[in-house]
Amino acid sequence: MMNKKTNRFPENFLWGSASAAYQVEGAYNEDGKGPSVWDNFTRIEGKTFKGTNGDIAVDHYHRYKEDVQLMKEQGLKAYRFSVAWSRVLPTGRGEVNEMGIEFYNNLIDELIANDITPVLTIYHWDLPQALYDEYQGWESRKIIEDFTNYAKLLFERFGDRVKYWVSLNEQNIFVMHGYLMGSHPPGYKNPKLAFQVNHHANLANASVINAYHEGGYQGKIGPSFAYGPVYPKDCDPKNVLAHENAKALQNDFWTDVYVWGRYPRLVMNQLKKVGLDFEVTEADQKLLESAKPDFMGINYYQSGTVEMMPLDEVLEQSKPNYEGKKGTTKSTGLPGFFKTTPNPYLETTNWDWAIDPIGLHISLRRLYERYDLPLLITENGLGEYDKLEEGDKVHDGYRIDYLKKHCLAIHDALEEGIPVLGYCTWSYTDLLSWLNGYQKRYGFVFVNREEAEGSDLRRIKKDSYFWYQDVIATNGSNLFED
Repeated sequence: MMNKKTNRFPENFLWGSASAAYQVEGAYNEDGKGPSVWDNFTRIEGKTFKGTNGDIAVDHYHRYKEDVQLMKEQGLKAYRFSVAWSRVLPTGRGEVNEMGIEFYNNLIDELIANDITPVLTIYHWDLPQALYDEYQGWESRKIIEDFTNYAKLLFERFGDRVKYWVSLNEQNIFVMHGYLMGSHPPGYKNPKLAFQVNHHANLANASVINAYHEGGYQGKIGPSFAYGPVYPKDCDPKNVLAHENAKALQNDFWTDVYVWGRYPRLVMNQLKKVGLDFEVTEADQKLLESAKPDFMGINYYQSGTVEMMPLDEVLEQSKPNYEGKKGTTKSTGLPGFFKTTPNPYLETTNWDWAIDPIGLHISLRRLYERYDLPLLITENGLGEYDKLEEGDKVHDGYRIDYLKKHCLAIHDALEEGIPVLGYCTWSYTDLLSWLNGYQKRYGFVFVNREEAEGSDLRRIKKDSYFWYQDVIATNGSNLFED
């Protein structure tokens, strides 16, 4: 909608940034930490770019005070981080590792002492290996109790200071990549199992949200979902139908359960027809419907465009673009439902992700209109090649342009009355980009390391660091300057 702009953000808007434990902490086997599935998965040859792993990552575990001081100097209002489950419960349950608890207590206290609001993610993919070895982790209903007890531990130890909680991060990504595409732990390509695993994750999420509310903690909790609006290739009705299929399967199937506690009927009918239905008991349904998130977290990076895929069409199989070679991503799809196609109106990154700031505005509108919940942008950022130049300079104007346009899209949503609580960029420092190694950089702070170990891990402020510093200082008013 075209409105006269106020050129203002809310006074309490959370200008933030984010990270995840496995991607930044390092110290993978120190101070009593147990192994996670990612510690082991990255040791399988060919799974990650140049064999990179998070053994050291960017050493946030030992350098958190330095990193928080950089946040303070920048004026950051919020910092989203995750707890490594196996750092506080080395085997996933049972005896607590007090040294792990101490690390997160210290981090939280350091943030608060510097006027930075902690946003704690309970699960960002690093399942304790012991739970996978015992009962295959998310493949078993046993995970619900263990995940709930783990979350209760965090609520008890940190709930007096942490007021924003993310229950699950990008459930759609860790389920689909882990059990459908085979690119994340445990590396399966089993569609039937993927949908059952997803159901277990939904039950665990609901159980944890209920536990938080029943504990009487004074804060907000909700899941964080990797959301991207879907567009039809054109106005051909069959492509519009493909868009409806993709929207239902890629978005509504997940978010409806978070808020309403039920799966979309049309999706469930189609899954049953192709033998991918899964067990939902009466008790399951009751649990799902009982859990009400306080907000919806959205990780937004790109939109998608689709067209109809004939039943007899076979797509060329290819690996996703993890090398950063622009133009190498191939179409994917489901015969009879949809297939992806490039959007001629959008530029893409070197990893072939569509750059679509208006898509963020569309996402916020769709989610608020459908669910009537406050929204928290828990991730948004640009992964690109950054170059360290003479004098310790990193000129990442392309990132500034990307972030500025997305901030303006948020403002447009706010102007329409959509309650957006805050904006956490991805990421604060450069970090391990899971399968992409260290070449794909996201941060405001350049970390001096490559795929090979041995660099000094110096923190260097990029141009975008100073730009965001000004955004925060002016509460976004500088975004409207030419």
